[in-house]
Parts: sequence; C-alpha cells; structure tokens
Amino acid sequence: MSDALNYLVKARPEAVGHYFAFLKDCGKHLDPKTRNLISLITKVHAQTERGFRQYLGRALREGCTPMEVLDALLMAFPALGLAKIVWAVDIILAMDLPDFRPEALQAAAEARWHDVLATGDLAPGATSRVECDGRGLFVHRAVAADAPAGADEWRVYDSRCPHQVTNIPHLALQGHTLTCPKHEWVFDVRSGECIAKGTSPLKRWPSKVDNGRLLAHW
Repeated sequence: MSDALNYLVKARPEAVGHYFAFLKDCGKHLDPKTRNLISLITKVHAQTERGFRQYLGRALREGCTPMEVLDALLMAFPALGLAKIVWAVDIILAMDLPDFRPEALQAAAEARWHDVLATGDLAPGATSRVECDGRGLFVHRAVAADAPAGADEWRVYDSRCPHQVTNIPHLALQGHTLTCPKHEWVFDVRSGECIAKGTSPLKRWPSKVDNGRLLAHW
C-alpha cells in the first residue's frame, strides 16, 4: 500500500473503509487468481513499481503461471499501451525470476512427470535434497502420524526460496527446518510453510508413486 493510502486510512478511516468494502464486494465472485491479475494490471496502469512487485508475488502464490501473467499484460494492451507493458516486463526481468525465462516457459508448456528417486531410498520422517533433470528439489517423506488424514505421504519442493529465488543448499537443512542463507527465511519441510522472517511457502510440485518410484510434475 502506498504512503498516500496509508495516510488516508488513518485520516479518513470511515470513508476509505467504505471504498475498500466496495472493492471487496465487487470481487467476491472472482477467484483469487483473477482478482490478483486485475490488481496487477492496475499497478501497471499506475506504474507503481512497489505495488507491481507485491501483486506479482501474490498472483504467483495464488497459482497464476508466468504465462498467465504475460497473457494478462498483453490482453490489456488496448488500455495500457506498449510502453507500460514494456515497463512491467523490464521489472520482471530485473527480478530475475527463473520461471519467466523463455526456456522455462517452453518447459512449462511441455510439463511432464520426472523420475525423482526410489521410494526405498528415503525413510519415513527423512528429508533429502536431490537434483532431478536440472532442477534442485527437497523431498520429505512424512511419518504416518504427522500426515493429516488423507494427505499425501510425500512432499516435493522446489529448492529455490520464494523470496528472491535463491537456490537453497543441502547444508541449510537442520532436522525439519530449512533456512535460506541469503535472507534467513525459515521453512518447515513437513508442511512447506514459512515459519520465520518471511510469509511465502516453498513451491510444492505435484507428486505420485509409481512402481516404487517417486515422480514429480513440472
């Protein structure tokens, strides 16, 4: 939120509160992805870099793919114009988000199941960092007592921190705690949730077991 909006919230809480309630009511029939993409476009229109970065992160956390973000920008071309779209893409490039790289976009279009490891190679309750087809992963096998009823036994996470996509090394793992060495965001590998410093969870890839092999999809 901008300094001006923070000021208005404090100076005229009733009036501004009604405005935000209006926005919330207007968006109640939209799914979170759509709401965040619309908010993202408004930040591009206003060219507020801080807001754009914030809502880009939210959109990605709500399940928007990089291709959906780019498509939303291009679909808004009649309202935004080329200069503002280029402004937004320059910010994305400066953020150096691996999933926005051309080769990653191509790979996402060709997403498939990858053979990660043999299920017998990881004991219940253990976590391991593995390299699979050029991608770093943290794999956690839940103890039956720790897994909620009906939950998957396996957790496969991207090794990159969701904060600034730092590739987290194996040495950052201590028991069930994973700490990014760059800004010390701390994660619980049993759930993937961020438990200190930050707010975003580790990116989890869909997984399944087939004939004694753990497969992950990206």
